[in-house]
Amino acid sequence: MGSVCATIAALLLIVAPASSAATPSPTPSPAASEFTNSISGFLRGDDRAPIPGVTVTATNGTFTGTTKSEANGAWNIGVPTQGTYEVKLDESTLPKGIKLAEGQENPRKVTFSQTSNLSVIFAFGKGIVVAQENFGQDLLNRLVAGLSFGLLLALAAVGLSLIFGTTGLTNFAHGEMVTLGAVLVFAFNAMHLPFWLAIILAIIGGGLFGYVQDAGLWKPLRRRGTGLVPMMIVSIGLALAVRYVIQFYFGGATQQLPFAQSAEILIGPVSISPNNLWSLLISAIVIAALGVVLLKTRLGKATRAVADNPALAAASGIDVDSVIRIVWVVGGMLASLGGILWAYYRPGVTFDMGSQILLLIFASVTLGGLGTVWGALVGSIIVGIFVELTTVFGLAADLKYVGALFIMIVVLLFRPQGILGRRERVG
Repeated sequence: MGSVCATIAALLLIVAPASSAATPSPTPSPAASEFTNSISGFLRGDDRAPIPGVTVTATNGTFTGTTKSEANGAWNIGVPTQGTYEVKLDESTLPKGIKLAEGQENPRKVTFSQTSNLSVIFAFGKGIVVAQENFGQDLLNRLVAGLSFGLLLALAAVGLSLIFGTTGLTNFAHGEMVTLGAVLVFAFNAMHLPFWLAIILAIIGGGLFGYVQDAGLWKPLRRRGTGLVPMMIVSIGLALAVRYVIQFYFGGATQQLPFAQSAEILIGPVSISPNNLWSLLISAIVIAALGVVLLKTRLGKATRAVADNPALAAASGIDVDSVIRIVWVVGGMLASLGGILWAYYRPGVTFDMGSQILLLIFASVTLGGLGTVWGALVGSIIVGIFVELTTVFGLAADLKYVGALFIMIVVLLFRPQGILGRRERVG
């Protein structure tokens, strides 16, 4: 346990200077620094030139916050609590010749959703018309966003399912493995490493964390014959320890990774941000590659054999401990990659971002079938799509994750083994 904590601290020491690093997020005004939650945005004309000196106001009940856009067009208003705010742009402060786009709602109501920073975009330009809400279009966009969210959930869920399948352990520290990937990218970027190298090192760091966990903690506990319930309790303690070690070095504020802010693009009838599009493609490619490895390679067959029956696999000459060690490394790398994509989906990096979706990861694994990789994939896609579609049908954004857990309960009432799980006889 001491070696695990020491390694975690060593991995996170590089995060200490990270809080002073520059990020692409708008520079907060003095008033914004008083609160941990904020509403921000950039004001740019149709020629992409910044619009400075424009007054923006956010109101919620008795609270009113006001700021002016800076020279680069950025504005930021600190708010005391998350919730629904009315954001108004004072059109009288706009430079001469610049007007809001036709159909641009002002003032407009915006709602926080699982992030401490809420981005608001105002469209400007003569001849530009902001499209009015269309149910069919919104449904299609939310479906694509749900697929992207489901696939990034699948990266973490597949790793958790592999670990459960080979060891029987329900690992509550898996959420911190997700957080670690995003935090390491932020730390390496603060060290001015190339962005692509920061991502590679963060994924390797996630794999190393998985290796250290198994070598320093889980393997000794397995050799002592520790039961699964005590090991699960240990994982809860490990999750809390790692979470607050990350908070100690990283801080409690939300930080942004490079290129986190990007305008949506149109692909046919679908409107999607480049970050979500890349997330969807990367997740699909990685999961497909993992499926090929599990189905076609000796390592994959050995992994499936250990997951099915460890004792029989050992009797057949398979090194069970080595397979489990590889599963922990791969699970850590997948969780880190999922954390990086989750940081862009939110967007933002926080010390507890992994724990925020841990229940969704468990829901995905349980819904698809415990211990099955394809079940985790199917369950994740269902959860991701359901989470996004519920907002289209009027469910409050703050309750959309509750809806995903509810659908999991309903499915398990009628099929306890999950969608792709197998029935097991007990006794």
